[in-house]
Amino acid sequence: MDPAAKKSALRAINYGLYVLTANEGDAYAASGVNWLSQASFEPPLVMVGVNTDSGAHELIERTGEFAVNVLGKDQLDVGKAFFRSTTVENGTINGHEFEPGPATGSPLLLETPYWFEARVLDSVKIGDHSVFVGEVIEAGVRDGSAQPLLLRDTGMNYGG
Repeated sequence: MDPAAKKSALRAINYGLYVLTANEGDAYAASGVNWLSQASFEPPLVMVGVNTDSGAHELIERTGEFAVNVLGKDQLDVGKAFFRSTTVENGTINGHEFEPGPATGSPLLLETPYWFEARVLDSVKIGDHSVFVGEVIEAGVRDGSAQPLLLRDTGMNYGG
């Protein structure tokens, strides 16, 4: 296989950019992710690829729950704050205000237009990312007119 062709072909898959969060007591994790897709209407399922070395992966494995904060088209600066270690102080996570999700307690960023919480039903642990399949158990809309941020519009790449 031509490595350059493989990389180009895999990078042609469209993705959004999201902030994945989880928590257990005083332990919090928040990570920028883009390997996310809806997988079923009934029940409403999503699947997300999470790096096995991340704190989010560890918390999701332990709790079986997570939240996804959908970034708006103009929120790349918010997303970039979650490509580093997680810090929680003064009601913020990585400098952004949050509230606990009503179903899981996972952090919901107050400035994102959409969010949902999920309970893990299954996972696939192969490679350097695990795929968690979660049932959406709660969701919210803060700005239904907002367009989601697409990874391809950021100039960033993750994949290939």
